[in-house]
Amino acid sequence: MRVIVVGAGEVGSSIAESLAPEHEVVVIDRDEERVEAVTYAHDVLAIEGDGTSIEVLEEAGIERADLVIASTDGDETNIVICGAAKAVTDTFTIARVRRTNLLRTWERSRSAFSVDFMVSTDLLAAEEIVTIAGLPGAADVDTFAGGLVRMAEFDIAADSPVAGETVSEADRFESLTFAAIFREDEVVIPQGETVIRPGDAVVVIGSAESVREFAGAVTPVPMLADADEVVVIGGSEIGYQAARLFEDEGFEPRLVERDRQRARELAERLPNTVVLESDATDADFLIREHVGDADVVVAALGSDEKNLLVSLLADRVGVERTIAVVEAAEYVDLFETVGIDVAINPRSVTAEEITRFTRQFRTENVAMLESDRAEVLEIEIDEDSLLLENRISDVMRELPDGVVVGAITRDGRLITPRGDTVLERGDHVVVFVDTRVLDEVAAAL
Repeated sequence: MRVIVVGAGEVGSSIAESLAPEHEVVVIDRDEERVEAVTYAHDVLAIEGDGTSIEVLEEAGIERADLVIASTDGDETNIVICGAAKAVTDTFTIARVRRTNLLRTWERSRSAFSVDFMVSTDLLAAEEIVTIAGLPGAADVDTFAGGLVRMAEFDIAADSPVAGETVSEADRFESLTFAAIFREDEVVIPQGETVIRPGDAVVVIGSAESVREFAGAVTPVPMLADADEVVVIGGSEIGYQAARLFEDEGFEPRLVERDRQRARELAERLPNTVVLESDATDADFLIREHVGDADVVVAALGSDEKNLLVSLLADRVGVERTIAVVEAAEYVDLFETVGIDVAINPRSVTAEEITRFTRQFRTENVAMLESDRAEVLEIEIDEDSLLLENRISDVMRELPDGVVVGAITRDGRLITPRGDTVLERGDHVVVFVDTRVLDEVAAAL
């Protein structure tokens, strides 16, 4: 597949890196330094130019392109790029936008923008916040098979109840599969005797209930369903969307916004949220308003530095769990190293969503883990699948290391895979795959 990516920033570069091994990728950007950087870093053709120009798109081979991804930092620019592409070809177009109002307009009249698929960075980040908040200790969460199957990645702290246990000892939950352990630079496919160490990241796949039960065993922090209080710091679009989604989950969150006019606007738009007009970087305010009693605090201010400060202050006054928005991807590890429970980078979330969508041309669903060190695929079994009418144990002997069948659904029922399980046509299989063997495994399954 020939893919044209317009915009060589954080999102575009990440998309190009993910797609380059399997596709012919062309990247367009106005910035000469970015063009040089992406040329040296990835196996792509990079062109310096304006992606809204039909001449530049033609230079990139738009007439042969299967997909155009507009990922600049300008919402309107990305929509224009898609329109320019549609003016000369019928290629599939994807536009990245920040503003959710553009997404809502597109959803109601998709033909208006010449955009086939649109993603909102702010809404995706808010959805990620609420999803992660739903499972304490989880660094990543995804659902498969229409919600029957859930995948989650948990960071194991030194004081975690499962630290030091073998996988067999930790496997106390029905319908749960230990798919992998990320250990430093290694991807470990766990066996029963594998010991779970502090610092490991454990990937489990199973029913939503079993994954929730495992989350409770990993950390004593309350589930979101059991939480009494959620506080969102910052009335940014991400903060607003997060509060709205928490309302949809049945919560009555508190939202702290410094700007009076914005606070009034949010109070009108969020009927079940208590909006407080104040500066959340004031430790006295946090203490006075009993923010320390909150189960979850989300820092969604417009500054990474302020989000770090607020999160650290919240942790100091006793908040159970802190989630911070981090615009600069290079700061994510720093935030989590100094004690922030989860740091979410909106651009990384967007790049993953766009890459996930492009890969769904050949699978039902995809989740990428640890900066694409591994993937979890949902595949429907057809007549070409190696799994069809074969026992899982027999098929695993024909596949390379780094593959685990995590769950199976059949006629709306969840089946926990065992070595002697035989797959049938139409089954949906959720599989963990080390990226190093992805192409070979995807072709076989």
